[in-house]
Amino acid sequence: MRHDDIAVTGTGLVTPAGIGIDATWQGLVAGRPTASTDPELTHLDVDFTCRVPDFDAGRLLGRSLSWRLDRCTQLALVAAREAVADAGLDIGEWDPTRVAVILGVGSNSLERYPQEFGRYNDGRANRMSPLAIVRSVPSMVPAEVTLDLGTRGPSLSVATACASGTTALGIARDLLRGGACDIAVTGGAESGCHPGVVACFQQMRALSRRTHDPAGASRPFDRDRDGFVLGEGAGILVLERAAHAAARSARPRAVLAGFGASSDAHDISAPHPQGRGAADAMRAALRDAGLSPADIDHVNAHGTSTLLNDTAESHALHTVFGTPPSVTANKSVLGHALGASGGIEAAVTVLTLQHQTIPPTANLHTPDPNIDLDVVRKSPRPSPIRAALSNSFGFGGQNAVSLFTTTTS
Repeated sequence: MRHDDIAVTGTGLVTPAGIGIDATWQGLVAGRPTASTDPELTHLDVDFTCRVPDFDAGRLLGRSLSWRLDRCTQLALVAAREAVADAGLDIGEWDPTRVAVILGVGSNSLERYPQEFGRYNDGRANRMSPLAIVRSVPSMVPAEVTLDLGTRGPSLSVATACASGTTALGIARDLLRGGACDIAVTGGAESGCHPGVVACFQQMRALSRRTHDPAGASRPFDRDRDGFVLGEGAGILVLERAAHAAARSARPRAVLAGFGASSDAHDISAPHPQGRGAADAMRAALRDAGLSPADIDHVNAHGTSTLLNDTAESHALHTVFGTPPSVTANKSVLGHALGASGGIEAAVTVLTLQHQTIPPTANLHTPDPNIDLDVVRKSPRPSPIRAALSNSFGFGGQNAVSLFTTTTS
């Protein structure tokens, strides 16, 4: 590695496959879908999500802390603690003014809004919680991480819809390059399992209606896909300049070699049908890394399991690569964690590079004949991988792509 490379020195994951990087990796490699009927959604047409199992915030964070936090912030704190520990960092020894926290959070949490606004609508505004705002605005997710870790460098949330977690990585990378910090805790966190969120996406007809088979509902690139499955989670990476990591004898997991972002300028929710903006973002990430399409061995696709998005992403991949490299789609197992998905999938891409193994895409039984991609399915694929892209595309045509390489590339 060059001394100015941006090294990934730690990762933390909380996903529907489990709590911690090992649990998530094992669930992905096994190709076990996590979608199931959600008891909180019995009054909705779409009654299933991908929830983090056995997530006891009181046990993991302490009851006094967990009580004041919405679920997405609880998820972020657990993942951030794991990432910092994985990086071998001691929060009592670092210079807190040189540590940044940059997190992607797609939207305000709706967890407690119905209750609070119900009181307002009933004429009981004086009974609304004084914590309603500080529990739920997106900026409080990184703010709570800074409070938990004691960091005092730049702290901000990034909202670019479902590209938020990946956009946060790019901003954190630029802060490191510009010397604004020495360490960045970055990625994304969000919970899309609240009934209010599910109801909104249900009315948009973006969700799978496969209520008879929730586990089989998220099926990216499959002929019979009919929408995505909402999920939740947090994916956090610790980034450092390689020289800073070397000075403390840290062993990087991978290098964040490139980042690209773009806008479709096409529609408020639908992607450009030819994947124009997605292709622009991938090309930008390649240029930033000084690599050519031929250097990329794998793509961790956005792969939402919607008719339009999967097709558009396929077109974009063919535009950039001609013959695209191997592809996988983590959402087939984990569901769609909205603003957190980019952070989660970036962390999984790092693990893919480390293990030199591509997790399979679940539920891909009948590949869409209009999508000509080498999608890994049925079983994990051992493969030599030197460089990989992680794609994230969001409503409003907001696109972000991160490019990771092995430390020996």
